[in-house]
Formats: sequence, structure tokens, C-alpha cells
Amino acid sequence: MQTKNAAKAARQPERARPQPRRSAGAKGAGPTAESPESRLTPTERIDRHIVGITDWRGPVLATIRRIMREAAPAVTEDWKWMGTPVWYCDGMVSLANPHRGKVKWTFSKGAHLADADRLFNAGLEGNEWRAIDIFENDRLDEQALRRLVKTAIAYNRAQRKGRDKT
Repeated sequence: MQTKNAAKAARQPERARPQPRRSAGAKGAGPTAESPESRLTPTERIDRHIVGITDWRGPVLATIRRIMREAAPAVTEDWKWMGTPVWYCDGMVSLANPHRGKVKWTFSKGAHLADADRLFNAGLEGNEWRAIDIFENDRLDEQALRRLVKTAIAYNRAQRKGRDKT
């Protein structure tokens, strides 16, 4: 036997619940579970990110990405912090962000790396991170940058070996 409320509910069409709206600038705003953006892989997101930067910083980010990928076949990429490309190989290696007037390429363990080519020019006072600020007319020394990336990967692997022994 149905109650009055159950019978009434059965006769009425089901209504969709209103979803809370997020403003574009709200903390945590970004691709929702239903958005097409949320279904993209990190690689596809980075592709879109680079294409969307139409000034000189787009090609610089593309060059950084190419150097990272060429340095070691095991390098993987991820998309973090609401829009930051991050590269990993046995731990985080680096991340890169376009800023107004520069591209900042940050190495997560940069303070521990030998920088024979003196590439680091930002974050020099930190205990872990070091960065390279790249400006519009800077010429990239790709060989030196590739050596630095390989040094960072070797550092991550050495740290991992040390942890695996215990």
C-alpha cells in the first residue's frame, strides 16, 4: 500500500537538483568532474596550455618540455596546481610557469644540484628549490639545460636508491 506522499511523488516528473555555482575566480574553481577539460590527460592539458600562450613564452615552454622529454625516456608529465606543467622521473624534477615578462623553470631539488653552467638565477637563497628565469630575448643553451635535467634525474635516482636500501 502506497502512502499519499509516495503516490504523489510517483505522479510528478523528477526534477534535477540545482547545482551550486562556482565563480571563475573562486578557490578550487577549475574543471569540474563533468567538464570536457577534466577528461583530458596531463599531456593534452599541457598541449592546450602551450598553444594558448600566443607570445614568445609559448615556444619557450615548448622548448622546456622537449628538453625534459629528451633527457630521459622515463620522464612523465603531470598537470598540477590549477595549471602548472610538472615533470617527474623517480620524483619531481621540475615545473614551468609563464609569468608576466618571463618563464620560470623551477627545479624541486635544485639546491642539491651541481650547476657548473651557472644556469640558476632565481631562488638562490632557498634550501631545496632553484629556478631559472627566462626572459624574452634570452638565448637558451639547450645542451647545458639538458645536462642540468639529467643531473636532477640522477639526484632523484640516487635519493631513491638510498631509501630503497632501508
